[in-house]
Amino acid sequence: MKDKVRKGGRNQAKTDEMSMSGGKDTVGIKQHEDTSFPVKIQGAGVEPFDLQVHGFWLVQDAVMTLLSKDEVCPRSNLSLALAGTTLDPLAELQSIKGLKPGAIIRLVEEPYTARSARHHLARVVELLRASGPQDALREGCSPSILETITHTQTPDSPNGKSLKRSLSNTKTETSSQDGAPPEYLLPGSSDRPLMGLLPHSSQQDAPSYLKDLSLSCWNPAPGHRKLQGDFLYITGVTMEGKRCDITSCPKGFFVNRSTEEVFDPRPSQSSPVCHCLTDLLGQISPAFKQALTTLKNRSQLPSVEVMPTPYHTLSWLGPPCASRTHKNTFSRLGVDNHPETQAPDWNEELQAARDLPQGSLEERLLRDKTLLQVNSAFARTVAQGAETVVDGFVEPVNGNPEDPAFLWGGLFISQGAASTMFGGDRGRRAAQRLELQGVQAYSDLDGVQGLHTLPTAIVDYRGVRLSAQGLAPGLEGSDQDQAAAPAARGLLYGVNAGPQESPQRRRLLELLAQAAKHLSLQRHVIVTPNNHKVPLFTSVDAQGLLGADGRYYILDVFRSFPADANFSRVVEREGQTVTEEEEGDKKCEEGEEEKGCVKDGWPENYLSDSGLPKSFPHGLCRLRPELVQAFVQHKHCQFTQHVRKMLEENGGFEECATACDSRATTAVRAACKEVGSVSDIIFEMRFNPSVFSPEVSFPPGESKSTKLQERLLREAAAFIITHQIPAFVEYCLYSNEAPMDGASLKQALHLRGISLRYLGHVMTAISQSEHKECLRHIMRLVIGEIFTRSTKRVFNNFLQGVDMPSLSSAVSHFLCCLLVHHFTPTPVGEDTKKKSRRRGRGAGAGAVAPESLPWSTLTGAELWTLVCQDAAETYNSSDMLGSGPNHLVEHYNIQKLSLLREFCLKSGVQLRLRDYILDNQNKAPIGPDDVLNIFPVVKHIKMPTVDASKAHRAAEGFIQKGLLDQAHEKLKEATYFFGRVCDDLNPESCFCHTLLAKVAYVQGKAAEARSVQLKAVVISERVLGFDHPNTIQQYALLAVYVFAGGETALAQKCLLRARLLMLTVHGEDHPFTATLDSCLGLVLTGDQRGQFLKNALRLNTSFFGPSHLHTALSQHLVAHWMCSQGDYRSAMTHEKEALTAFTSMFGEDHAQTRTSKEFLCTITKQAVKVERSLRQAGADSTEQAVECLSSKSDTVLEQMVLVTGIRNITHRDGLQEYWKKHKELKAAVAKELGFIVTNGVVTRIVNGEEKSSDQVTGSGKEAEGGGNPVVENASDSQQEQPQEENSEKSAAITNGHVVEPAVESQEGEKADVDGGESDRASDAEVNKVNGGSEVSDAGQETESSAPNVVNGNTVNGEVKSNATADEGMKSESNGVNGEINGACDITVEPSVLKSKGTWADVVSKANGAAHTAVNGTAGSVTANGDAEE
Repeated sequence: MKDKVRKGGRNQAKTDEMSMSGGKDTVGIKQHEDTSFPVKIQGAGVEPFDLQVHGFWLVQDAVMTLLSKDEVCPRSNLSLALAGTTLDPLAELQSIKGLKPGAIIRLVEEPYTARSARHHLARVVELLRASGPQDALREGCSPSILETITHTQTPDSPNGKSLKRSLSNTKTETSSQDGAPPEYLLPGSSDRPLMGLLPHSSQQDAPSYLKDLSLSCWNPAPGHRKLQGDFLYITGVTMEGKRCDITSCPKGFFVNRSTEEVFDPRPSQSSPVCHCLTDLLGQISPAFKQALTTLKNRSQLPSVEVMPTPYHTLSWLGPPCASRTHKNTFSRLGVDNHPETQAPDWNEELQAARDLPQGSLEERLLRDKTLLQVNSAFARTVAQGAETVVDGFVEPVNGNPEDPAFLWGGLFISQGAASTMFGGDRGRRAAQRLELQGVQAYSDLDGVQGLHTLPTAIVDYRGVRLSAQGLAPGLEGSDQDQAAAPAARGLLYGVNAGPQESPQRRRLLELLAQAAKHLSLQRHVIVTPNNHKVPLFTSVDAQGLLGADGRYYILDVFRSFPADANFSRVVEREGQTVTEEEEGDKKCEEGEEEKGCVKDGWPENYLSDSGLPKSFPHGLCRLRPELVQAFVQHKHCQFTQHVRKMLEENGGFEECATACDSRATTAVRAACKEVGSVSDIIFEMRFNPSVFSPEVSFPPGESKSTKLQERLLREAAAFIITHQIPAFVEYCLYSNEAPMDGASLKQALHLRGISLRYLGHVMTAISQSEHKECLRHIMRLVIGEIFTRSTKRVFNNFLQGVDMPSLSSAVSHFLCCLLVHHFTPTPVGEDTKKKSRRRGRGAGAGAVAPESLPWSTLTGAELWTLVCQDAAETYNSSDMLGSGPNHLVEHYNIQKLSLLREFCLKSGVQLRLRDYILDNQNKAPIGPDDVLNIFPVVKHIKMPTVDASKAHRAAEGFIQKGLLDQAHEKLKEATYFFGRVCDDLNPESCFCHTLLAKVAYVQGKAAEARSVQLKAVVISERVLGFDHPNTIQQYALLAVYVFAGGETALAQKCLLRARLLMLTVHGEDHPFTATLDSCLGLVLTGDQRGQFLKNALRLNTSFFGPSHLHTALSQHLVAHWMCSQGDYRSAMTHEKEALTAFTSMFGEDHAQTRTSKEFLCTITKQAVKVERSLRQAGADSTEQAVECLSSKSDTVLEQMVLVTGIRNITHRDGLQEYWKKHKELKAAVAKELGFIVTNGVVTRIVNGEEKSSDQVTGSGKEAEGGGNPVVENASDSQQEQPQEENSEKSAAITNGHVVEPAVESQEGEKADVDGGESDRASDAEVNKVNGGSEVSDAGQETESSAPNVVNGNTVNGEVKSNATADEGMKSESNGVNGEINGACDITVEPSVLKSKGTWADVVSKANGAAHTAVNGTAGSVTANGDAEE
C-alpha cells in the first residue's frame, strides 16, 4: 500500500505538470496552480535540484514525490527539514512558516528500523530490475507497444537484429514513405502471424549490475549481534568476481569481515557506513557504479507506460521463450514475498476510505484515490489468494467438503454451496456473480450515507469460481455468541431476524427504504414458513446487521434485481398450465382464451413468436439494472402519451392543464393505472424482487399488488425481445464502429440491458432480418460468443479431473480437440517414449500411467458434442454450431485464431508468442510447452471517480451544444482529476483523453491533439488490452493527428498496426476495416493504395449497400485515385456511382449532388484532353494532366478526418423553415433599426464605416471578410422554436464528403450556444460560392446524442467558417468559440435525408488558414486537387 502511494505521488507531480501545460487552463486547475511554487532540495548526498510543490500537499506527499525522483531514487527513510527544523509529515506545506518560493529544504537521513531496512532493499531491487521489455508479458499483463511503433530504429541500435520478425523492422517502420506493407497485411491475405503483435521493445535491456545479491548464510543475526543493531546480512558478488558480506544496521550498510567459512560481523577496515546500499556497492564495484549511472541516464518512458495498473489486464500471449528469459537475480533477498506481521482488515480499510470527508474538492479527490488504492490492493490479494487456495496451499477452516471455506490474507474465500433450487453448480456461479452486481448497486448509491457493503470480488481460476470478501465485523464471535439471539449478534433485518424494535433497527430501515427508492425496489410483505408476516425493502435473502464497528451492513444481495420472467421456472409452469387448460377447454372462445387464460403482461402471440417463457439451467435469471432503467423510461413515455391523449380528448391539453378542475387529475390517475405505476397519483415504477421466487409466498391482502408486479415483470421481460434487441440490431446495421470481439459485444448488449443468455434470441433476430447479410459480422460475433462461453463451461468441468503436473498437457490437448477437426490424441505411451529419447526424461504427465489420465482420452468429436449440448441448453442454438470447427469457418467465416484469443481471455490461459498453424489436421498445433500459465480472472467492484466523471459529462454536454472552448476547459479539468485519482490508468480516462484530442484538433491544435492521443493509446493498451477494439480505434485516430503534423511514415505505422490488430481480433470482413483501408489508401503510395481503396469500397458496398453515405464516399476516393493514375474512364464510372448515391439520398437540387456533377464534368474534360493529347503529342502531356488531379496533403488530411469520424456536421431538415423565418424576422428588425443586410450579414454604419453584426453583438470572434462565425441561439428565439418530431432525421455532409449519420436521441435537448444571450441572435443561410455553398452562422438547435459519445469514438463536432462569397477568404485560426454546431451524432435512414443545406465548403481547414471544398471550385485548393482555372 505504501509503495502504491509512493508511485502515485510520483505520477501526481508529472500529471500536474502535464495538465498545466498547453491550452487554456480550467478554473479547477488554476486553483491548484495558484498554490504551486518551487523549492530547492539539498542534502543526503544528492546534487541540489529544484522541485515544484503545491501548497495543498502534505509534507509526506512531498517526501513521496521526492523518493520517486531520479536524483533521489533509491534512497529511502528520509525526512524534510527547513532551517534546521524537521517538518511534521502530516502538516500542509502552505501552513509552514518560512516556506516560500525558493526556500531551501534539506533531506535528512533517518535511522533505519528492521522494517524500513527491508523496504530500502525492496527499493534497490526495484531499481536494479529496471523493468525489462517483456516483464509485463511474464506477469500476464497487457504491455504497451506504442513506444516501439513510434521509435525510429537507427542502424547502430544494439537490438536491431531482435526486431527481425516484428512490425517495427518492416519497411513500413522506416522513415521512408515509399515502403510497402507486408504481404500479410494486404487485402485478401489469409495469413495471421502473431509475432508482429508483440514486437520487441526499442528500450535496451537492463545492464548487468551484480552477479548475485542474496541473503547471507549467516542470517538471521545471532542474539548478541541483534542487541548491537544488526538487522540483516547480505552477500553480494560483483561483476569483477569479488565476494563481500554486507551488514544492515540502523545507520545504514557496511561491509563486514565474514566469509563463506568464517562469521566475523566486525566492519571491514576500509568500509564506510552508507545510508544507501547503492552508494556502498558503487564504492565496492566500479562496474556497478558505471552501470547504475547508465541506468539513470537512459531515456525514461512516460510515467503512464511504467506505472502499475490498478487492476490486472490479461495478456493472452506471453514471451516467445519463457524458459530462457526467466531470471531473478535478487529473488533470494527475501523482499518479494516477505510475510506481513498481520493480515490487513480489508473491510475496515474500505469503510474508513468511504467515511473520508467530501466537503472540498481536495477531500473528494483524496477519497476517490484512497478508495481506488484499497480496492485495487484488495483485487490483487484476491487473485493471489485464489491461486494459493486452488493450488492447495491453504487448509479449509470448516469441515464441509461440499462448501469449503478458507481464511487467507484477511479474506474469507468460499466456493458457495450448490443449491438444487437455484440449479446446482450453474446456480452457484450465478449467485456469486449476482452478489457482486448487488454489492456494486448498493455501493453506487450516492444519496444513501450510512449503509455499507463488504469488499467483494469473485475470481475464476483453473475452472473454479471463488467468492472473496473482507471479514465482516462482529461475526467472528465465540460459540456462545453464535448461540445467542440474533439481535444480540447485531442481526437487525431479514427473514430470520425475528420481531424486534430498537432505534438501531429503525435507522437501518430508514437506510434500506432510501436505497429501495434509488434502486426502484418496492416494499412488500412475505409470509415465512412460521406464518409470520415480514415486511421487506430488499430481496428475501438479504440481511441487515449492526457491526461491532457501529456501521450498518447489508449482506446477501444476490437477488436484489427483479426476476427475468422470460426464464423463470414459475412463469414457465404457469404457461404450461395455461396451455393444458386451453387444450382441455374446447368451448372457450379465442378472445376469452386470450384474456382469461394467457397471463396479463405478455404481448399478443408472444409465446409462439419468441418461444418464451422457458426454463434455464439455473434459477437465478434477473434483469440487469440497465434494463430496469430503460424500461422505466419506456413506461414514462407511455405515461406522458396517455395523459396527453386523454387531455386532448377532454378539451385540449393547454385548457385542461390550466383549468382548476378534475380533468387533469383524472387523466393522471388513468395513466398511472394503465402503465402500472405503484402510485395512483404520480408516476412511480417500483419492482418486487421476490416475485416469481418459488419459495416465497405473499399474504392474501397483497394479491392485487403481486399481480401488478407480475404484470410489470412480464412486460419488462417482453420489452427485451420487442424493443431492446431490435434496437441493438438497428444500431449495428448503421454503425461502422460496431462490436469487433466478444468483450465489445458484451458491452454493447449490457448497455441496453440485454443479458448474454439472450444471445440465441439476438442470433434469431439477425437471421430473420431482411438485412442479415449486412449484419454478418454481428452474427459472426454472436456465434463465436456462444461457442466460447459454452466451451469455457466444458473446460471448467474438464479441469476438475486434471492434477497439477498435467495442467499444461491437458490444456494444450483440450485446445487441439477444440480447434482441429476430428482431432485424435496420440497414445500417451508413444508420446512419452519420444520425449524421453529426445530429452532424456519423461515430461510432466508422461511419467504417469495412461490409465490414470482420463483427460487424455478426450477426442475432438466428443468435445464438440459437449459444447453443442451446452449451447442448446443455454442458448437454444446447437444447430448453428454444426459438426466441428470447420463448419464455423466455412459458414460464418469465423477465424480459429479469434476463437483461440477469446477462449484464452475468458479462461485466463496464456500461450507462448509464436505463429500457430491451426489448420493442420495431422499435427497438434498447440503443445504443452506453448501453455505458459493460467492466470486468475478477477471481477471486482468499480470505484467511482466522481469529480473527473462529472467534468467529463459536462464536456460532452458542451460538445453537443457546440461550445468547444468550454468543452476543452472541462476536458482538461477532467484529465487533471483522472491523473490525481488514478494516474490516468482508467478506461474512462482513456475516453476522456480521446475526446480532448478530438476537440483540440477541431480547434486547430494539431500538436496538442497528437500528444494527448499518444497518451490515450498507451492507456488503452495497458488498461483495456493491447489488442482491445478500443485500442484499434485509438491507433486510427492517432494516425490522423500525426499525419496532420507531417509524419506520414508514423501515420502508416499506426494504421498498419490497427489493421494487424483488426485482422487478429475479428478478421477483414468488418465495417471498421473499410475505415482503416480508406485511410491507408490515402496515406500510402504505389499500387497498394489502390488495393486498400478498392477493398474499402467492396466492404462498404457489402455492409451498407450502394446508396449509403460510406459507399458514396468510398466511390469518390477511388475516383480520386483513378484520376491520379490517369485512368479517367474508370474514375468516371466510380464518380457516376457516387453521383447516383447522392442523387438518391438528397435529390438533384442538393449542393453535394451538384458538386459531384461538377467533379464528373472535370473528369470528363480531363479524359477528353488526355485523349486529344494522346492523338496529337504522345504520352508526355498525359503525365502532366494526371499530375494536375493528384490530391494534395491538405485534401488527404480532410478526407481522413471525415473517414474516421473526427468531424461530423449535422443539420435537421425541420429547422430549415424556422431558420428562414428567423432570418426574415432579423432582417425586418435590422431594417427598422437602420442596419443594412447584405447576403444575410447584418451591418450598420458607424462613423462612415460598416460594422458587422458580430461586432454589434460583441462576440469578439471577427472574421476577416465580415460576418459572424459563431452559430448561436438567442434565448428569446428559442421560445419561438417549433416542436420537432423525435423521429426527424438528418445527414452530415462536410467538405464534399458525406459524414456517417448516427442514431438520433429522443431527448430533443435544445442547445443554447454560447450561453444563449438574447442580444446575440444570428441567422442561417446558404451562400452560393461558384456552384458550392457555405453555411453561415445560424440560430441552430441540436438534439442530444447518445449519453456516451466517447464510446462511439465520435466527437460530433465540426468547425464552421463564416459566410462570405469572397474567394480566398481566411478565417481566424483562433476564432473557435461556437464554431462547432450541430454537435451530435445522428444516425438515420438515408432515404429520409432531404436536407437543403449543404456540407460542401463549410469546414475550414485544420489550421484555419483557408477553406477547402470537395468537388467544388471555391477557393484556391479543392479536394479533387485540380487548380482553379
